[in-house]
Amino acid sequence: MVQIEEISPVQKKLSFDVPWEDVKQELEAAYRQVGKKAHVKGFRQGKVPRRVLEVYYKDQAEGDAVTNLVNRFYWDALQAHEIQAVAQPVIDQKGIVPDQGFSFTATVEVEPLVEPKDYIGMELEKQDASVSEEDVDRRVEQIREMFATMGELENDRPIARGDFVTLDFQGSLDGVARDEMKADGYFLEVGSGRFIPGFEDQLVGMSKDGEKEFPITFPAEYGVPDLAGKEAIFKVKIRDIREKKLPEVNEEFVKNFEKYENMEEFRAELRKSLGEEMEARSRSALRDQILDKLVAAHDFEIPPSFQDRQVILMMGDLQRSLMAQGMPREQASRQAFSQLEKMREEAKKVVKSILLLKKIAQIEAIDVAEEELEKRILELASRRGMPVDTLRQQLEEEERIEDIRLEQRNEKVFDFIIDRGKVTPVAAAAVAGAGEVA
Repeated sequence: MVQIEEISPVQKKLSFDVPWEDVKQELEAAYRQVGKKAHVKGFRQGKVPRRVLEVYYKDQAEGDAVTNLVNRFYWDALQAHEIQAVAQPVIDQKGIVPDQGFSFTATVEVEPLVEPKDYIGMELEKQDASVSEEDVDRRVEQIREMFATMGELENDRPIARGDFVTLDFQGSLDGVARDEMKADGYFLEVGSGRFIPGFEDQLVGMSKDGEKEFPITFPAEYGVPDLAGKEAIFKVKIRDIREKKLPEVNEEFVKNFEKYENMEEFRAELRKSLGEEMEARSRSALRDQILDKLVAAHDFEIPPSFQDRQVILMMGDLQRSLMAQGMPREQASRQAFSQLEKMREEAKKVVKSILLLKKIAQIEAIDVAEEELEKRILELASRRGMPVDTLRQQLEEEERIEDIRLEQRNEKVFDFIIDRGKVTPVAAAAVAGAGEVA
């Protein structure tokens, strides 16, 4: 009845030959269903003879019969042969021929057979998460920057990094001025990196009412294709220069936050939050090491549909991120699409990681209990400042409950590997460098 051919480790082809007796029964059932609703002049509804239905409703009845036959025999075969399909099958069939069996094929993707190895005793490096006084000082400076104000220049000096300028600019490509490269009264913090690389560097040293013309080459991966990699000429005029005024960090400054009585409490809280951040970064780097080692040690095919779905998710995330930064939707979409090939490689690694973690969880009987899931949802609700029932309903509507369970299970797998690994503490810089080389 069914023959199974393995096209690849992630693809099977099922070939079916359905006897005419089964086809005939399904066809008769289809005509009965069609006949209940058929409208043919001269006949009452539900009383149209079969021979008349065959004239007016043949295509519909045969189409319904084919759909029912394919569904029944395909799903029965999956269950009987324990085939775990991961995507909708590709069906090939030639239709029904009277007094002949019905043949069709179903090509389907399946999960690869993965046998994880070398995940126990893995050699890992863990970033030191201790916080120094210099780390606290840097965080204090970041907070000062957040409370900076703008003021008039104390002396008539040129633009320096950190200054805020108001300028007019016009860009041209191949001698033609472009509307999308023009602005009047544009406000910019010099050195913020908001503009095309090199543009802000050209402003340093200019003075108020000064004018300048200079070339700038757009990045090769720039979101507008006809500008990517091209050299443009910009003309700029400085309208105004303001300098940043940083507040003094003293007892009075600390009292602005209300929750701190003095500098000691302020720095203690900063040290605590920095420690949590550094511990989170350390664990993230450790997870990345584990995934890199797992993926490098296992060479196997992945279902194309898995990779395609992951690419779509990544492109959507990038587009939303770019739009959140102020980029127009159409431009953000083009920018995301320009990263397609790069994303395909990254998606392959992500899918392999997911499959390996899943298999390790199965082998080691690692799972997430319902009370653990509920506790996590409660934590998320508390962090977002919303009722837990409201969040649970939202997660259910977005079909994200299982995503949370999966994240928890993966964290348990990471803990399992770390607990049984050979973990060497290293300085933060050394971990970052090792990650870059890998």
